Amino acid sequence: MSDDRLLVHELINLHGHLVDEAAFERLDDVFTADVVYDVTAFGGGELIGPAAIADAGRTLGAGNPVGHHVTNIVVTTLGRDDATAVSKGIGVMTDGTVGSVVYEDSLVRT
Repeated sequence: MSDDRLLVHELINLHGHLVDEAAFERLDDVFTADVVYDVTAFGGGELIGPAAIADAGRTLGAGNPVGHHVTNIVVTTLGRDDATAVSKGIGVMTDGTVGSVVYEDSLVRT
C-alpha cells in the first residue's frame, strides 16, 4: 500500500475514534472548514464545517452511537493532492442495536 493510500485509510479511521471518544474539538484534524457532512438519512440534513458536526454530536449526547466502526475502505481515485474513497460504517447504539452506512469521502491534502 502506498504511503498516500495508507494516509487516506488512517484519516477515515480517525474520524470514528474521535467521535467515539467525544473528542469533538479535534474534528478539524479530519475535516476542512468547508466540509459538508450529509446526515439527511438520519434527519439531520447537511452539516457544514467541523463546528456544526461537533455541535450535532454534543446535542446527541448519550444518544451518540458507542462505536463507529469503519470497514471496507476503498480508495477510488488518488491524485497528487486529492483522493476519493468509499467505505462502510457500522454503528453500535447504546441500546445494542446496530446500523450500517456508506461513506463517500472527498479528501484534499492540507
